[in-house]
Amino acid sequence: MQIIIAAISAAAYCWRVIDLHCHVLPGIDDGPASIEGSVALARAAAAAGIETLVATPHVSVRYHNDAATIAPLVEQVNDALALDGVAVRVLAGAEVAMTRVAELPPGELSLLGLGGGSWVLLEPPFGSVATGLDSVVGELQQQGHHVLLAHPERCQAFHRDPAIVSHLVSRGVRTSVTADSLVGRFGSTVRRFALAMLEQEIVHNVTSDAHDEINRPPGIAAQLQQAGYGAMSEWLAVEVPRAILADQPLPARPELPAKRPRRWRLRR
Repeated sequence: MQIIIAAISAAAYCWRVIDLHCHVLPGIDDGPASIEGSVALARAAAAAGIETLVATPHVSVRYHNDAATIAPLVEQVNDALALDGVAVRVLAGAEVAMTRVAELPPGELSLLGLGGGSWVLLEPPFGSVATGLDSVVGELQQQGHHVLLAHPERCQAFHRDPAIVSHLVSRGVRTSVTADSLVGRFGSTVRRFALAMLEQEIVHNVTSDAHDEINRPPGIAAQLQQAGYGAMSEWLAVEVPRAILADQPLPARPELPAKRPRRWRLRR
């Protein structure tokens, strides 16, 4: 009962939530298999206080998606949501694997930006090695892209060497943590790393990375509330993503009225 109340409270507190990372498109990756599943996911997002979903299907070795495939599916999902009266809008984007960047045709990355803008959601490898990531980031920035790093808290290479994340942030990379990581959905190590990143102020956005309405459902504000960072919801899930979609400078990080003692550290 307490969890349900917390979820309702969080949704009411932050109704304009923008989710920059969501696998809502049907039959294109490991998200919903059908348009009905897409509608169910979006309906769950609305119940969680999310009003904008950026569709970020995988562009990876396994899923060779492209902008020409993504765009009509976004339109199809929006039409279905309007027909069903689900008050959520879906924008186009992609989750681009680091290992696919060099293989994409010229100009394709510009079509895969979040909401059609200059920000690329870049997926680091999940394994213990992230060789070449620094070079990929540099190439993207030279081409005029901004880099938003997807779920860095789940990357084993960063667990082994947390300085990699701090270094990337110093170079202008911004990080996007999965909300469920903050509450232990991916294990204690990931949770501790995500909370340590928040404590160190190197988290700029929190997303759902939802894949369906049951096993990987959408939710952001409730998880932030549960993790003790409800006061950051407006900045992490509304103001920053709104600026990213508008290709505007990110707003200044707010000062919390009563900052709790630091309990988490990025371990080397």
